[in-house]
Formats: sequence, C-alpha cells, structure tokens
Amino acid sequence: MNIKVGVIGSGSFGLTMAKVMSENSDILLYSRRLEKVNSINSTRTLKGIALPENIVATNDLEKICAECKLIIPVIPAASMRTLLQQMCKFLTPSHFLIHATKGLDYDAENTITKDNVFTMSQVIAQETSVVRIGCISGPNLSKEILAGQPTATVVASEFDEVIAIGRQVLNGKAFFVFGSHNILGVELAGALKNVFAIGSGLLGGLDLGKNLQALLITRGLGEMIKLGEALGAQTEPFLGSAGIGDLIATATSDSSRNYTFGKLIAKGNTIAQAKEIVDEVAEGVHTLNVVRQLARNLNMNLPICEFIYHIVYNNYPLSKALDKIMFYPSTDDVEFM
Repeated sequence: MNIKVGVIGSGSFGLTMAKVMSENSDILLYSRRLEKVNSINSTRTLKGIALPENIVATNDLEKICAECKLIIPVIPAASMRTLLQQMCKFLTPSHFLIHATKGLDYDAENTITKDNVFTMSQVIAQETSVVRIGCISGPNLSKEILAGQPTATVVASEFDEVIAIGRQVLNGKAFFVFGSHNILGVELAGALKNVFAIGSGLLGGLDLGKNLQALLITRGLGEMIKLGEALGAQTEPFLGSAGIGDLIATATSDSSRNYTFGKLIAKGNTIAQAKEIVDEVAEGVHTLNVVRQLARNLNMNLPICEFIYHIVYNNYPLSKALDKIMFYPSTDDVEFM
C-alpha cells in the first residue's frame, strides 16, 4: 500500500528522508518559503540533488495534514514547538508523527531542570492530539545516504504500528530499519551524542590523533548514559545504533555538522563564525548548554561535557582542558554497566 508521506523541513536531512522514502511512497515536502517551493517543483532539484517526480513541495501545512497519514518533522529542535502549535488544528489522533530531530526542547529564559527539558516526542504529545508518535535516529549522515551508501536507522515508539509504518516507508536496498520501544533512550542518545561530536571535532581541529578521539568518544558515551539514566532512560539504546553507532558516525566525519563545528572552534573561529560556516543548525551547540545546566542542577559530575562547554562558550584553552582531563580522577574503565 502506497502511503503519502509529509516531510516537514527541506534542509539536508529533510531532503535525505524525502529521497529515501520516495522509493516506497509519494512525498509532500514542506518549506515555509514559497520561492523555494516553486524552485523545487519547477527545477526538480534541491541542494543540487535531482528529485523524483513523486516528491512535490508545498508551503501549506493544512494540505499536508489533510493528505498525509504519516508526517515526518525534520526541523531544528528550537522550532518544533512553534511548528506543532501551527499544525495542531489540522492534526487528529489518526495521524502518525515520526520525527527525525536530534535535539531537546527547553525554555532558555528560565533555569533548566529535568522538569522543563523535553524530547521532541514529548513536545508532540503536549501540543497535538496525535497518539502514535515515534522518532528516527541512527548513524545517518546525509551526504552518504544521498550518495547511495548503505546504512541503518532506528524507528522508536511505544507502538508497534508506528515501528511498522516506519519500516514500510523507510526500508530499502541500502537503508535498513531497526525497531525499538525505548523511545526516551533513543531520543536522548540522539541529542546527547552531538555534544561529544563537538568535542571530537575540537580534537580533530588540532590533529591530536585517533587515540585521543577514541578515548573522548568512549568516555563521552559514559557521560551520555549517566545523564540519560538520571533523566529516566534505559541504558540499552545508548549501546545500539542510535547511541554508540550514531556517536561514532557523528564524532568522526567531516560530513557531520557538529564535528565540523568543533573543528572550526579549535581553529579559532567564534561560535557565530562557526555557525555561519556550518550553515545549517548544529544541534549540539544548544544541547551542550542544556546538558551543562542539567548536570549542575542534578549535582552530576560530567567532566568532559564541562570542559567542552568552557572551550566553546568561554574560550577556555583546549591545551589546558586536555591537561586537566587526562589526569582527571576516575575509577574503573567501564563505569556505566
């Protein structure tokens, strides 16, 4: 059965999701800007990528909600709540919403605590009548997928039918879908790994080698699990494709926005300069601030995150941070099992 899918967001990953799913479904691709919609529909290209005829662009949210049973939001986390508030009057409990956003929702004007930081699925539940909610997460670098290179992803949801419809529209010859019912852990893993991808980029920007990069990724995974458990998540998703798998891909590739952002900071760029060069949102920049405040509020010790925060936000010298972190007191090699 061909299900028409609405993809909200025409950035790199929105384009990627639309291309992958166009092999199985007709796609309505949303962009706010009418000139971009007209360009997509007339040139049949987006970001230099040729689009199949069954991807049609629109700037009409009501049209997408009326024609699409399944909707995939792929937008920055900071924009998700506003988007859902615009869409809520068009959405019903019969819709499926499976987001592909790896970030957290928070009120930047108030103290950040575990009670006012939300995953995207929680925001969907708060702002709409949709019940069948899920997320897409995993080692999914857009450039590689658009080039036809194989990978896998995770569709996570409390509901079997959400996982089933996700598999139906996403599965392909080069794109395999795992399922998970641990949606909180999958979402937190996808958001938190961006922090350590920035940290890995800091090391890459100074050519400090793969040994140190591997150490940061490994110890960073421990901090991800520690915070995830404090926020109510199970450990298992952090050890799967949406956790360590996505962390490795994002923290080692120049195709990763967060890794690239870290490299740019290491080379002397300001946050504003690095954001401009990266072009699209590097979610880890915002998540880093949230994680640091959460750790302080929860009285948790996350030293790698703390040092990454000071390097990015306070221009703390990376060399001094490395001197301190290399001799930071620790107990066992593996502390999160």
